Amino acid sequence: MDRNVLHEINQNKMSRYQWFVILICILLNVIDGFDVMVMAFTAPSVSAEWALSGAQIGILLSAGLFGMAAGSILLAPQADKIGRRLLILICLVIAGLSMSACALVQSHSMLAILRFITGVGVGGILASSNVLASEYANLRWRSLAVSLMSTGYGIGATLGGILTFVLIEHLGWRSVFLAGGITTLVMFAIALWLLPESLDYLLAKKPARALENTNTILQRMGLKVLNALPQYEREEQQKGSDVAKLFRGHQGFQTLCLWFAFFLVMFGFYFVMSWTPKILIAMGMSRDQGVSTGILISVGGIFGAAIIGLLASRIKIFHALSLFLGLTALCIFLFVAVSAQVSIALAVGLLLGTLINGCVAGLYSISPTIYDAEIRSRGVGYAIGFGRIGAILSPTVAGIFLDQGIAPQQLYAYYGIVFILAIFLILILGKAVYRHQQSQSLSLNTSA
Repeated sequence: MDRNVLHEINQNKMSRYQWFVILICILLNVIDGFDVMVMAFTAPSVSAEWALSGAQIGILLSAGLFGMAAGSILLAPQADKIGRRLLILICLVIAGLSMSACALVQSHSMLAILRFITGVGVGGILASSNVLASEYANLRWRSLAVSLMSTGYGIGATLGGILTFVLIEHLGWRSVFLAGGITTLVMFAIALWLLPESLDYLLAKKPARALENTNTILQRMGLKVLNALPQYEREEQQKGSDVAKLFRGHQGFQTLCLWFAFFLVMFGFYFVMSWTPKILIAMGMSRDQGVSTGILISVGGIFGAAIIGLLASRIKIFHALSLFLGLTALCIFLFVAVSAQVSIALAVGLLLGTLINGCVAGLYSISPTIYDAEIRSRGVGYAIGFGRIGAILSPTVAGIFLDQGIAPQQLYAYYGIVFILAIFLILILGKAVYRHQQSQSLSLNTSA
C-alpha cells in the first residue's frame, strides 16, 4: 500500500522547517505590499513633477495592478507545469529589474509601462507563494499560515511608506523605486538558496529528481524518506482545456463565487490603500499627515491578517471572513465621519487597515483549499487575476469621479457598500464548499 505523505503532513504537528518555508513566503509577499503602496505614497511627488491630473495618477496606480492581473492569469498557472519554485524565481527577476528601471524614467507613460511589467512579476509571485504556503501547512494551521503570509503585504506597504518619508526629501521619489528593485533582487538570491519546491507538485507531476528532492524535504520536516514515489489513484483525466477543469461539476459554481468575491474585495481594498493618502491631503490634511494615515492602514494589515488566521483556527474561515467584511464596511463609514479630526482619523485608519487586510488574507486562505494540486496554481492565479480586474478599475474609477467633483466622503461611502455585497458571496461559497465536503464524506463512509 502506498504511503500517503500529504495525509501525514495534514495530520502531523507543524515542524520548524514548515514554518520556515512559510516565513520565506511572507517575505515574498512583502514585495507585493511594497510595490502597490510605493506608487500611492510617491503619487503626490510624481504628480507635482509632471503636473498630472487625477485620471493620469489613476492610470499609474492601475498600471501595476493591471500587470498583477496579467501575471496571475498568464504566469501563475505555469507553476502547475514547471513548479512553484522556478516560477517564483523567474518572477522575482522580472519584478526586480523593472522596479529598478522605474528610477530612470523621464515620463509618466514610461513609468506606467514599467509599472505594468513589475506587476506581471509580482502577480506571479503572489499566486505561487500563496499556494506554496498553503501546501506546506498542516490542516489545522493552514488558514493561519496563508493569513500570516498576507502580513507580508502590510510589512511591505509600511516599509514603502517609511522609505517615502526618508528618501523622497533627500533623494527624490525615484530613489524609492530603486530601493524596492534592489530589495527584490536580494530576495531572489534568498529564494534561490533557501526556497524548496512544493511537495504537492513533486508528488503529482513527478519531475526530474522528484524522489531525491522529496526525500530532502521530508528529512528537513522530520519525516521518514520514501523508497519510491507513491502512485496515487487518479480519476481518469477528462479531455478539455486546463481552464475547463476549473468549471467541472460542483467546481464551476465555487470558482465563480470565488472570482466575484475576489473582484469585490479587491475593488474596495485597492481604493482604500491607493487613494487614502491623496484624498486625505485634498480634504485638508498635510502631506505628512496623509501619508502617516496611509502607513497606519498598512500597519493595521499586519495585525489583521494574523487575527483572521487565528480566528479561523477556532471557527470556519468563511464565517470569520464574513465577520471581517461586515466590520470593514462599518469602519469605512466611520472613517468618513471622523476624517476631519486628524487624531481620531489616525486611530480609525489603523482599525480599518486591520480589518480590510484581514479580508484579503481570508480570501487567500480560502482559495487554495478549493482546488486539487494539479490545478491549484491555475485556480488561485485565475481567482487573484479576476480580483485584480477589480483592483485595476477601482483607482481609475475613483480618479475619474474625483475629477468630476464627487466629494471624497461620498466616494468612500460607495466603496463601503462593496464589502457588504461580498458577504453574501462568501456565505454562499462557504455553504457550497461544506455541502460538497459532507457529500464526499458520506460517499467514503458508504463505500467503506
